[in-house]
Amino acid sequence: METENLNQETEVKEKESCKCCKCCKYMPHICMGILAVAVIVLYILFFVPKCGGAADVPEIAPDEQLPIAYVEMDSLLAKSTIYQQMQEELLAQQERSRATLNQKASALQADAQDFQNKLENRAFLSEERARSEQERIMRMQQELEQLDARLTQELAAKQAYMLDSLMTIIDNTVEQYNADKGYHFIFSNTGSAVILYGNPGYDITDDIVKLINNE
Repeated sequence: METENLNQETEVKEKESCKCCKCCKYMPHICMGILAVAVIVLYILFFVPKCGGAADVPEIAPDEQLPIAYVEMDSLLAKSTIYQQMQEELLAQQERSRATLNQKASALQADAQDFQNKLENRAFLSEERARSEQERIMRMQQELEQLDARLTQELAAKQAYMLDSLMTIIDNTVEQYNADKGYHFIFSNTGSAVILYGNPGYDITDDIVKLINNE
């Protein structure tokens, strides 16, 4: 009789717990899906070719050269070894986070299924023992959610830090490059200083790439 009361009391809680656990099963994939979207946005920002430009561009005579230049950021990043290393490091951390979350989610799902089987088979010796096991599973679920949030935050923070560090390297390199060039303006084709058209004679991208890569 006591076991029947236990089953009736915990049945509703168990259904709710199982639903939550099923959601936890897909939580790591949802988390990584969001991160994948962020990576795609960065890819579009830096690597998708820009439209426009003339087929035949007149060369600039030395006496017509203006004290300006520009950098093709998509080409710069594609050729930069530092950027490639940062991307590899970021993807490696993402894979480690995914593996950790999947492992925890699988353990939670297994324990939740075991709890449900024991309830159906009336395997618990007491109501107190069943409730204790249910509370343990719910704590596991809460810990998984917290871990998911923490790993996502850490990955986003690292991504922002790497991007900021990369832009600092680029800025310092451009400043170093211009020390003996004397350009009045050096633009980029991303960010707030967008170049809709630029004569290749003012393109210093390859020079900056060589400096960044220490070539």
